[in-house]
Amino acid sequence: MRRFFPLMLAAVLGACSGAADQAAPPPAPASPTPAPSPSGPAFRGAVEVIDADARAKMGTSWKPGCPVPLHDLRVLRMDHWTFEGTVARGEMIVHEDQAEAVLGAFAEIFEARFPIANMVIANGYIGNDPARAQQNATSAFNCRPAVGSSTLSQHAYGLAVDINPVQNPRVTSAGVTPPDGKAYVDRTQDRPGMIKPGDAVVRAFEKIGWFWGGNYSKVKDYHHFSLTGA
Repeated sequence: MRRFFPLMLAAVLGACSGAADQAAPPPAPASPTPAPSPSGPAFRGAVEVIDADARAKMGTSWKPGCPVPLHDLRVLRMDHWTFEGTVARGEMIVHEDQAEAVLGAFAEIFEARFPIANMVIANGYIGNDPARAQQNATSAFNCRPAVGSSTLSQHAYGLAVDINPVQNPRVTSAGVTPPDGKAYVDRTQDRPGMIKPGDAVVRAFEKIGWFWGGNYSKVKDYHHFSLTGA
C-alpha cells in the first residue's frame, strides 16, 4: 500500500500557510504629516456694490457727469496690516471690471505683511479734500483731473490705486507731493511702507496687468498704480 501522508500533510500545510498569508492584515498606514499652522490671520476681503454707507463716504468724489456711473463701481472692504503690526479693516472703490483683480493683489500684499497707514474711500479732489495724500491715505476711485493737468486721472475711472503716499511720494521737478514725503525721496532707504522695484506690492500689481508709477522715466509717482500706465 502506498503512503500519501507526507504529501497530503505538505499540501495541507501549504494551503494553511497561503490562507494565513492572505488573512494577514495590511500594515497600518503611516500617520499623516500635520499641516503647518498658519503664520498669522487670514486675509478677509469682499467686493460689494456701492451701498448707502459707501456713497455717503464718497462725498464729491463722484458727481453727475463723471465718466463712470455709480452702478459700474464696487467697494472693496478688506484687511490690511498697519504700521503697528495689527490688522485693520479698510475700504476703497474701483471699477467693477477690475474689482476682483485688485482684491487679489491686496490679498498678496497682506500675505507679505506690507504695512498700510490707512485705507479709505476718497471723498474729493486731493488738493482740497482735506488733503488725503497728506493724511497718507491709500485710496482708489476719485473723479478728478490728474495732478497738474486738466485731463481726467485714471482714478476718475476707478482704474488707479495710490498706496502710502507719504512713504511713496510723487517726485517732479516742481517738488514733492505730499510735502511729508520729502523724508522718503531717497529710495535707497529701507523703511516700512516704502514700495521698491520688484517687491511684493509691485509684483502683486504686475500680476494683474497694472503698471507702477515708480517706473516712469521723468516723473516718479511711487505711490501710484494703474491699469493703463497713466
